[in-house]
Amino acid sequence: MKLNYKKIGEGPALIIVHGLYGSLDNWLTVAKELAQNFEVYLIDQRNHGSSPHSDSHTYEDLKNDLLEFMDDQKIDKAVLLGHSMGGKTVMFFAVDYPERVNNLVVVDIAPKNYSKISDYAPQTINHDHLVSVILNFDLTPFSSRTEINQELTKQIKNEKVRQFLLKNLKRNDDKSFGWKLNIETIHNYLPQIMDGIDESSFAKGKGITGFPVLFIRGEESNYICHNDHKQIRTIFPYAEITSIPKAGHWVHAEQPNLLVKTVNYFILE
Repeated sequence: MKLNYKKIGEGPALIIVHGLYGSLDNWLTVAKELAQNFEVYLIDQRNHGSSPHSDSHTYEDLKNDLLEFMDDQKIDKAVLLGHSMGGKTVMFFAVDYPERVNNLVVVDIAPKNYSKISDYAPQTINHDHLVSVILNFDLTPFSSRTEINQELTKQIKNEKVRQFLLKNLKRNDDKSFGWKLNIETIHNYLPQIMDGIDESSFAKGKGITGFPVLFIRGEESNYICHNDHKQIRTIFPYAEITSIPKAGHWVHAEQPNLLVKTVNYFILE
């Protein structure tokens, strides 16, 4: 699949891979800062942003999309930076194609299965609920984003989450509203999107050690817990794990400067 992308800056290649419901536009502020030291590529993953829609959405798909993108751009090796679902994408990619990775940076996601996370971590997002709301939300009566926001308030109380989802609105040719997201496929593949990496095949010294690995968590997020460190270091034995203060799951939106500083220090120092 030919993914939509933007490229800025000069230097070693760095590819940014956004999370679920996201797009490359969410990362432009961070990318412009990183572009002082890197040739930064921002991609829209399939079924998101301006990339093509598909009736399949597995990490096998997303990993292969990234491989095709790197081949098309003639990128032999790159720094891979992925957030949330994008963090899973770059992890799956790094496991299968370690020779294509210079550094791996994973933002606020662990390799584990997240299908039950909202049951025990109240700060996290109930994706089943969100996807169901979007899937069943009739956009036809509305003439403005403000009206849509007001109606969504009834079902999605968290304003940050609501505003993030509203970035996926688009105007159709007839001026009606539509979603950039392929919400039907995302709904159908949500269990696979929540899935993780089986750590058992990496036990007894079989972990990935060919490149430096950094996991960055939001200090106020429950997506990476202390209990996840063992699984992370089974798969990536020398992984560093650090926290960004005063940040939740969307670290890049809440603490962009600290995130850039952390990434630069990890890769360049």
